[in-house]
Amino acid sequence: MTQAIEKRNSVVDAKLVTDKGSTTIADVVVQKVAGLAAREIRGVHALGGGATRALSALRDRIPGATASAGQGVSVEVGEKQAAVDLELVVEYGVPIADLAKSVRGNVITAIEQITGLEVVEVNINVNDVHIPSDSEGDEPETARVQ
Repeated sequence: MTQAIEKRNSVVDAKLVTDKGSTTIADVVVQKVAGLAAREIRGVHALGGGATRALSALRDRIPGATASAGQGVSVEVGEKQAAVDLELVVEYGVPIADLAKSVRGNVITAIEQITGLEVVEVNINVNDVHIPSDSEGDEPETARVQ
């Protein structure tokens, strides 16, 4: 346990500003890292609100367009610290409190290890639950009456 804390502190203490120059991390970098880290957790169906997901679905239909790794992620980045807000759609049946804890931990670890920034908070907004329908991936159901 002590080694893990020391390792975490040494990563966060990485100097982005030195006497030889400074390193700045763009918001979009932290946003993408957070989005990818959140998606790694089992039980996260998607990121973003309803409108964001609808635009993403349209984007998926355009040849050559790619989905944004930062969809559903808002960040504030300073010189040494970052704060993250996530909008999640979770799979039905997954304990939301446990999922949020796992997502928060994974996002913090990823951002701190990759960027060297200290993450001061990760706020999670669960805005929907994905319920797999019986017809997903199957042929469309026929009408009851003809």
